[in-house]
Amino acid sequence: MANFQSLKSTFKGDILTPEDVGYDQAIARWAKNAARKAAVVTFVKDAADVSAAIAYAKQARLRIAIKGGGHNPAGASSSEGGLVIDLSRYLNGARIDPEKKLAYVGGGAIWETVDKAAIEHGLATVGGTVNHTGVGGLVLGGGYGWLSGEYGLAIDNLVEATVVTADGTIRTANASENADLFFGLRGGGSNFGVVTEFVLQVHPQRRTVFAGPAVFTPDVLDKLFKVTEAWWNNGPSGKEGLIHIFTRGPGDQPAIVAFLFYNGSEEEGRQAYKAFFDLKPVADMCKEIPYEALNALQNQIVTPGQNVYMKGAFAPSPLPLALLPTVFERVAALSAPEEYRIGLLLEYFPLAAANAVPDDATAYPRALVPNILCAVYARDDGEAALAYTRDAARELIGLFGTGASVGYGNYSPDSDAAPTEGAVPVDKAKLLFGVNYPKLQQIKKKYDPELIFNKWFNITHA
Repeated sequence: MANFQSLKSTFKGDILTPEDVGYDQAIARWAKNAARKAAVVTFVKDAADVSAAIAYAKQARLRIAIKGGGHNPAGASSSEGGLVIDLSRYLNGARIDPEKKLAYVGGGAIWETVDKAAIEHGLATVGGTVNHTGVGGLVLGGGYGWLSGEYGLAIDNLVEATVVTADGTIRTANASENADLFFGLRGGGSNFGVVTEFVLQVHPQRRTVFAGPAVFTPDVLDKLFKVTEAWWNNGPSGKEGLIHIFTRGPGDQPAIVAFLFYNGSEEEGRQAYKAFFDLKPVADMCKEIPYEALNALQNQIVTPGQNVYMKGAFAPSPLPLALLPTVFERVAALSAPEEYRIGLLLEYFPLAAANAVPDDATAYPRALVPNILCAVYARDDGEAALAYTRDAARELIGLFGTGASVGYGNYSPDSDAAPTEGAVPVDKAKLLFGVNYPKLQQIKKKYDPELIFNKWFNITHA
């Protein structure tokens, strides 16, 4: 207790325990089922607060979780009986330097803040396709977005980070300073420390883009994916991108919702996607919108406070078109009970820019292919509902025959990879990081010898 009083006496931010007013809100997460009853929640004001929280957690033997946006449904930002370092209350801003084309972003910021701040200067960077996602989790895990076709992954736009490592030291990591740590941060998740500030490259961006959902009925599924395959194989420009979602659309009817994006005018966008519109979607809500509205397009679907199970995979190449009707039918059947809702996403972001980065340049390996994501939403949060969502997601992803692939790490249900009861075997991290795993083991040993950062694909020592 003496240590706790010592922490409170020097801490500039806010500290909550289960007895305090506001505790329930402090442990709540985007996915209701990701909440855990932490012993201590620390709302840090600066990097020194982070150092103090780490020191206390080590002394008190409390497992550490780091919360930015709190969007990980597997609970990576929560810690049962442990300590949460919450960056979202005070370290949540974004400052733009339009001359240097840099964004200085707090570790607890969400993408909406970055999008709105940058576009005021006619600038943007690669951010999440859901704007209330946290910057930290998305960037550190890799980071795909609508601008990936032009500028690669979010980590390819990370210029520098301020990091508090396991010994409490506040470090700057960039290409020339602590370059090994900088390598690890770009795809290695929360394995190496707490990032209190990201410095991101921002790029000239027009104020409006063509984007929105087009809804297709099941009878055109085959034609839709043949058009998609032709579009993809022809090499779409970096200004394009689309996401297909198998789900239930208007009137709760099974439908394919295509979110289309073109970084240009409506005239240009409709021309780029002419073959899609020729299939006569039953609803066409695509239009020219303000850039800052782009990453809000899915917000009405992914509202906070739902119970969510997510599982991802890399799409097989070529995509087995003959299997898609079966997948679609299973999505419709598994989402028939009204207490469950399913979105099976196939993401088509042009990957040439991201794949131009060598494997050994960042922790996140390349040779990337489109992502598949299955998100199953449940009204209830009991064991039966969790089992249903898990089994549904596993079945649907399994239909693609992706085998042992863990897919994109930020889409994994298994982010809690520490060797604790019921957790994921450590070899999942080897699968995720591939050829870069041995190097990451050395970096982990240097910056986190006690393995205190262990809530997301835990890297162990060599």
